[in-house]
Amino acid sequence: MKPQNFEERLIWYPMVGTYVLYVSGLLYIVNSTIAWILLFYLCVKLWYQKPDTPAEEKIKIPWIIWLWIICMLVMVVGGYIGSINSGQDIRSIIRGVLNWTREWALFALFPLAGCCLKIRPQLIYRAVCILCLQSLFVIPISVGAYLLKIPNLIYSSPLERITQNGQMYFDVVLYFKEADFGEGFRLTLFAPWSPALALLAVMYFFFALQEKTQKWRWIGIIASLIISYLTAARTSIVCFPTVAILMWLFTNFYRPYTQILCSATCFISGISSSFIIGLYRDFEDKFVSSRQGSSRVRSVLTRMALERFKDAPIWGHSQPEKGFVGTANMPIGSHHNWVGLLFIKGLVGFFAFLIPITSTFLYLLVIAQKSEIARAALSFILILMVFSFAENLDLLAYLYYPGLILMGIAFQSQPKHLTFKSESFQSVYMN
Repeated sequence: MKPQNFEERLIWYPMVGTYVLYVSGLLYIVNSTIAWILLFYLCVKLWYQKPDTPAEEKIKIPWIIWLWIICMLVMVVGGYIGSINSGQDIRSIIRGVLNWTREWALFALFPLAGCCLKIRPQLIYRAVCILCLQSLFVIPISVGAYLLKIPNLIYSSPLERITQNGQMYFDVVLYFKEADFGEGFRLTLFAPWSPALALLAVMYFFFALQEKTQKWRWIGIIASLIISYLTAARTSIVCFPTVAILMWLFTNFYRPYTQILCSATCFISGISSSFIIGLYRDFEDKFVSSRQGSSRVRSVLTRMALERFKDAPIWGHSQPEKGFVGTANMPIGSHHNWVGLLFIKGLVGFFAFLIPITSTFLYLLVIAQKSEIARAALSFILILMVFSFAENLDLLAYLYYPGLILMGIAFQSQPKHLTFKSESFQSVYMN
């Protein structure tokens, strides 16, 4: 598996060279810049496209991509207005716009590149498996460093001065340890924090399932499970079974045995609701008590953000606010994508993300009935939805951008025989 054109090389080499970029302090800058290079390359191809260009070579942008582009533009305009309303100076406003180019803009640019350029999904699957193999060699180094009590921070790259969006994106660390995590440690590898790595591990797992070569498939599956376990992220514990069950249900819901099983499950759940509620409460108590400090901080951040949201409900406060001791110095507006959007971007930003991601989910849900690529992209969207209740998704787009590219590839993979007509759906159902 080797890249065959410019766009594939631009994706392949940064992915398989992730650890090189991480150690050199370039990971954040390079990954977020790739999207704009691909946009420039796409614009060049559009410029040279002629009326007599063969239909299969013409670049066509579907409506779902335009929806992402428009909504992400709304996001930056809303952020600008929120900055003005909050009385911020011109330096803060410019920094906010620049951060948009490295965060929210990636949600439109990477799917655009995946949809309009020639990028094979198999290339992404193989690159993910190679990265997982590399991680299997790095993990013992991290564990050994912790056991030998070597300081976790190796060095901080001075390149942070270029972006000025947080030193943690440029810190090269061996492991991460929290005060409320006892004697254990948490794996971070090339991610800025452990839950971010857990999101990547879950994504890698479902992408590795699509790898055709058995050797690489098993490497990706085993490595992603190990990575997820060592991150000790509670969200990944919930995400794995949730996404697996929903993927099976969503891709088989038109089959009679699935509908019969769902009906039986609803019936049994109804007559044993008290028992199920009890199990859920026990699980919730154990889930919260396993990391009481983290749960308390997240609860405080959520309450404060929702309370402060009332001060600027339309356009938001434009940026997170510095935390205090009660929030473990975590900024208000963090640790929850939807609450963070309400606080930082207001209702405008909230719906500017809710509308395209919901539309994407429904779009992929339909074409996933006949497309394997759409199934992989649908699993990625479900992963984002689960982690959106624990992470600010925009801050990590530079890491899970392969999923955004795959999402764009899926947009152009709709089978020609799959339509939204009832007759076609009935024929699929009967077959």
